[in-house]
Amino acid sequence: MEKLKKGTTIQSLEIGMGILDFIAHQAKPCKFTEIQEYTQITKSNLYKYLNTFTHLGILYRDRESGSYVLGSKLIEYGMAAVDQENVLDRITPYLEELNSKTQSTVLFSIWTHSGPMVIKMLNVSQGFNIGAQIGTVLPPNSATGKIFMAFMDETIVRDWKEVERNRILPDQLQELEAEVSMIKEKEISFGLETLVPSASSISFPVLNYKKELLGAVTVVGFLNQIPTNEDGELSKSIIEISKVISKSFGYDPSQLNEA
Repeated sequence: MEKLKKGTTIQSLEIGMGILDFIAHQAKPCKFTEIQEYTQITKSNLYKYLNTFTHLGILYRDRESGSYVLGSKLIEYGMAAVDQENVLDRITPYLEELNSKTQSTVLFSIWTHSGPMVIKMLNVSQGFNIGAQIGTVLPPNSATGKIFMAFMDETIVRDWKEVERNRILPDQLQELEAEVSMIKEKEISFGLETLVPSASSISFPVLNYKKELLGAVTVVGFLNQIPTNEDGELSKSIIEISKVISKSFGYDPSQLNEA
């Protein structure tokens, strides 16, 4: 492909992409002042960029905090780029079943360069803050993060793990790594008040016939609603659904064990 000639680029588009790139690489939602400090764009022009991106769904602005994260449209583009659309279409009926069965929020997350990101959310409790929304990148000590720690290809997540390990106290890191070893065996993880108080979560991997991780399904709810171990009727029901989902992508643990 020919190199772009000088003067053939659109400067305003380059500036806009710079804003998106900055937001995409942050581990948390970005405030207007943070974006303005990084980009050095005048406040009036930055408002125009952010309002346009929000209107188009490329960014999402939280009404309460006023902070910005990647929007559903940009996530949709990303999903198409990594060929995740068919995965989402196939598992959506199962997400709806889980949502109905548990009466709790259900998330589906995939891998991105920044870590596991929520790309689908079914929420029955509109007034319940789970500490996440579409576009949120989840930490390694969350139920979802533990699934990616356990099942994602090590060459893909190595850099993410190194960055995140530096943010965790040594004792907590040792506990996390021990838990991840158990998750590899049981194929289910649990999180207790990881993102916000009073919220608990349970997560499981979506695996294909090569035992490659396609994403993670997570159920989030109040502490008294969500199991904290694999015992109990609700946990067993969720585990059964997880097996059905992965089986639909050709995953057969018995064949892998025989190999």
